[in-house]
Amino acid sequence: MNSTLEAQPGEEPEELPATEKDLAEDAPWKKIQQNTFTRWCNEHLKCVHKRIGDLQRDLSDGLRLIALLEVLSQKKMGRKYHPRPNFRQMKLENVSVALEFLEREHIKLVSIGESIVDGNLKLILGLIWTLILHYSISMPMWEDEEEEEARRQTPKQRLLGWIQHKVPQLPITNFHRDWQDGKALGALVDNCAPGQRGSSWGGLRGVLG
Repeated sequence: MNSTLEAQPGEEPEELPATEKDLAEDAPWKKIQQNTFTRWCNEHLKCVHKRIGDLQRDLSDGLRLIALLEVLSQKKMGRKYHPRPNFRQMKLENVSVALEFLEREHIKLVSIGESIVDGNLKLILGLIWTLILHYSISMPMWEDEEEEEARRQTPKQRLLGWIQHKVPQLPITNFHRDWQDGKALGALVDNCAPGQRGSSWGGLRGVLG
């Protein structure tokens, strides 16, 4: 879906309203989210020598999803799966093994097996965000943080606390107003990946407004 409406011959293309642009398939924030989630997955998968190139397609056979869950949980699936899933039914069975494992981990996801196999990017992004919330944000994030304190807080509170710990020089108290000028995101990037902002930062700031 493009961010312009199709024009008749001789007419200028009409811009979509801002809300529709944000929901479009090619909305810039979706690409940023996809790239960010892909990097998060690969950071964990590298210890088992696996990699995701296309988040929309590479989880479809279930193998990299199973590997990711085993790394994150430090547990084995506990069920056999197809190491060479050449057929759709094999892929569905592998994804089902992964989703049943998540149920045992107290992560409830409703009927997304076929969506993963078929490459439904929206639901796949939702799945990865659920994994981030459960396996990263729900755990202690810095040395002097108590595990009991981490359990009492919501994921949003946990994430905000982590950001405040990373960039204490900025008064960040929310996820909207304090991010509009780009300073908070720039400081966070500099803290987590020094020297990585590079020439693409200007384009990212434009997306963030």
